[in-house]
This record gives sequence, C-alpha cells and structure tokens, in this order.
Amino acid sequence: MQSYIQYRKIGRVLRQQFDTDHEKTIPLTDESRTVSSAGLPEAAIETEKAAASSQVMGNRVTSYAFNAVQVREKTMLDGQMQQVFIVDWDGERDPANPFNFSTIRRVTATLIVAAVAFVVGMASSIDSAVLSQASADLEVSEVAETLATGIYLIGYSAGALFAGPFSETFGRNMVYIATLAVFSIFIMASALAQNFALQMVFRFLAGFFGSTPLVCAGGSIADMWDPLEKTYGFPIYAIASFGGPVLGPVFSSYVGAPWRWAEWISLITSGVVLTIVVLFLPETYAPLILKWKASHLRQITGDARFKAELEATHTAFWTRMRIALSRPFVMALEPIIILMALYLTVLYIVLFTFLDGYTFIFADVYGISGRLADVIFVAMFVGMLLASALVHPLLRLTKKHMEKVLETGGSHIEPEIRLWFAILGGSISIPISLFWMGWTDFVSISIWSPIIASTVFGYGVICVFISAYMYIIDSYEVYAASALAFVTLLRYASAGGMTVVGISFYKNLGTHRTLTVLACISAVLVPSPYVLYKWGYLIRQHSKHAVTRK
Repeated sequence: MQSYIQYRKIGRVLRQQFDTDHEKTIPLTDESRTVSSAGLPEAAIETEKAAASSQVMGNRVTSYAFNAVQVREKTMLDGQMQQVFIVDWDGERDPANPFNFSTIRRVTATLIVAAVAFVVGMASSIDSAVLSQASADLEVSEVAETLATGIYLIGYSAGALFAGPFSETFGRNMVYIATLAVFSIFIMASALAQNFALQMVFRFLAGFFGSTPLVCAGGSIADMWDPLEKTYGFPIYAIASFGGPVLGPVFSSYVGAPWRWAEWISLITSGVVLTIVVLFLPETYAPLILKWKASHLRQITGDARFKAELEATHTAFWTRMRIALSRPFVMALEPIIILMALYLTVLYIVLFTFLDGYTFIFADVYGISGRLADVIFVAMFVGMLLASALVHPLLRLTKKHMEKVLETGGSHIEPEIRLWFAILGGSISIPISLFWMGWTDFVSISIWSPIIASTVFGYGVICVFISAYMYIIDSYEVYAASALAFVTLLRYASAGGMTVVGISFYKNLGTHRTLTVLACISAVLVPSPYVLYKWGYLIRQHSKHAVTRK
C-alpha cells in the first residue's frame, strides 16, 4: 500500500511538473536541434544541453519539465543504434530519492525492516522453550526435537543466496511482503504438523523464506542512510532485530502443554508485522524508483525512449540469478571475508550453543523452573541495548574521520572506522562473559552473577555483529550483498548443526567445562578487529573486489 501510494505520488508530481512547464516549449526544426538556456534556471542548463533532442511532441521539445534526463545511444537487438533518455534524480534534493526522506520516515522504515528481522529471528529460537512438550507429543527425543531450531537455521543459510537478486529485480518492499507472507504460511503449517518429519520440512521452508532480512536489510539501510548516518542507522536496525532470537524463548516460556502455541505466537506476530509492512514501509531501492519514474514519463509524454538505468542495462533475471548464486562462493576467497566469516561463524556457534545451555546454567544449578530460566534471556537483550550508548561517541569519531578524509581529497569513510564497536569492548566482552559465567555458575554464588555475565555477553555479541556487517558493507560496496550472502550461508549452516550437539555438550561436559571451552574458542578471535583496524587497508589492497581509497 505504502509503495503504491509512493508510486502514484511520483506520477502525480511529474504530471504537475509537466503541465506547469508545458508552455515553456521551444520549436524544434530539422535545421536547428539546439535549445537555448537563456532564462532557464541554472540547474536546468545542463539538462537542456543533454535533452535538446529528447522528448519530441508535435515538433516541439519540453524545455525543462524533466531536469535529470541524459541522452544515451543504445544498441538494439537488430544492431541499430537508438537514442534513449536515461532518467535520474531531479537534483540532489529530489524528494523521491530515499536519501531525502525525512529523518522520521527513515527511522520508521528502518524499524519496520528491523521488525521483519525480529519476527523471523524470534521464530528461530521460540521452539527451544517447548522442547520437552514437543518431543513428547511427536514421540521423538529432545535432542532430535532441537532440529526444529537447527533445520530452520539451515533454511536461513540456503534462502540467503536467493534473497539478494530477487530484491534487485522486484524491489525491497515486494520481496519483504512476499517472503514474509510465505514464511507465515509455513509457520502455520509447522504448528499444524502431525509428525516430526512434516515439522522439519515446514520449519526448513519457513527458514528459507524468512532469510530475506539477513541479506536485504543491509541494502535497505544503505538505500536510506549515507555513510556517516549509517553510524547510527545500522545500530537501530541491528539492536532491534537481534532481539528476535534472544527474546523468542521468553515469549514461549509459559506456553505449557499445547506446545504448538509457540508457532501460533510466531504466526500472530508475523501477521501484525506483515500488515505494518504493507501499510507503512516505503520502497527504498533507488533503481526501481527510477524505473517507476521512467514509466510515468513514458505515459505522460508518449515517448517510449525514457528509460531507467535498470531498464537500459537490462540483464535477464536468470542471468543475474546465476551470477548471484556463484559470486558468494567467489567471494569466499577474499581474505577479509574469510576472516569475518570465521569470526561470525564461531560467534554464532558460541551464541546458539550458549542459548542451548540456559536450562543447564540456571534451572539445574539454582533450582529455578525452566520457564523462569528462559525469561532470563531478557538480561542478554539488556546488554544489547547498552551498546546503543556507543552510538553518539562513535558518530563524533566518524565525523572527525570524515573531515580528515575530505581534507586529503577523499570522499568516503575508510571501512576500518566501522570496527570501533568491536574494539570498544565488543570482542573482549564475549570470552570474559563466558569465563565469568562458567566459573561462577555455582549454587554457592548468587544467581545474579551469571545473569550479569549474560548481559555482558549480549553487549559483546551485538557490538561484534554491528562492526562485522558494517565493515563488510563498506569494504565491498556493490559486492556487499554477495559477501554477506556467503557469510550468512556459512554461519547459519554451522549454527544450525550446533543446536543439535549443544545439549550433548552440556550433558557430557557440564556447564563449567562447556562454557570454558566456548570462552577459549572466542578468545582466539579477540585480536581480529584490532588486526583489521591496523592492517585492513593492506589486506584490501590484495583483494580483487574490496575497495581501496588511500
């Protein structure tokens, strides 16, 4: 609905602009096909030079009804050359450009995208609070039932490969709506599944279609926020969306006997979010908006030569799909991608193994109910919220960095500046919190000790996630979607497997040893953001796809 209103508004503005300026037309003769710029606004002079032979109507040419049109020669299928008029933004302040949306509108759109990520993230972990009920009803072991989470995450990893090219063809909005609707259908099917096999199939498909925000959300943020603004724009999304997998068990902790209500909760929540997306989320993919603009211009003028860049350089959808499916694996050879994929994969293995252990850490040691142990997940989310305190000081730091870049003749922020979230305690907080919890998880020590440790863990996880994603996006720019697709594929496939073996770790090694092992694994990766901050530019110099600006 919102994107349709947006589409109609663009057409209405162009029609008004054309009707207002229609009388300012200049005779176009065969002898003279130049247009004088006398009396025209300065912004239109360059347009007139380019558009002198553009839109012909009754042997007259519109003087400056449409400012941002570039004339280009294009080879047609029959080998003939034809002029096309490439439609661009109407100046730097074009209100149709998502960068020029009001701050409130951009924040709202970011939170809506975060809500989509929250819903699909919540569905990944919501079944973990009803393992015993579900396993008893479906007549499988609790270890087998953990596949409800594991297979969902594996579906995530597979679906991430397809989300990018679809969003670049149909736009962000349509992909969010379509995939969230199909996701809801398979969540409902999971709730109605009468046996374990059907539950696994439907959970995988729900994860497959729920993977869209994992790849497209970064694009949506980049659509609306410039490099400086992303310093606070992306954390808004990350902190809000990361609450999904953390708070999922909280929402289902008191479901009780009809375990299927865990899925119904996911379905109800996704229905609410889907309604919000349909009604309030604008389209932010610039090439599609320009395609809308070109379509309106063709209708208004009757001239089929108005094209958007997306149309003028049209590549078959299946060709883009083939490239999109192969490029993530090409990106796997990039040094930065290897390091970041390893870092995030280990982090997600630690995270989902850690999530498996809440019952062992709190219920078994302190004698509280499993349901109350699931509620303690809130402490981890509190830690994520604390990371927002870094946004303002890092925004000031980024501004100073940008000023230095501009003074030296540069124009873009160096990607390494994005690593400050991880550097400022993010990476070190993860092993510290795990050691802390592992060595103080005794009945003789207050339960508040492991609770506070989980808060520190939440802070560390979100800081590393923000740094890793923003660093990859800024390092690879046009290839960022492919880079993120590979990282997503690897980390969720690995995390999906760990959800099955995690419970066995806690049962066989105990909470103290399991948490210590996880702490040691995460400690090995603590130097990663510091190494990249110091030598990241040198690493990017040896990359085929990463940007280098110094």
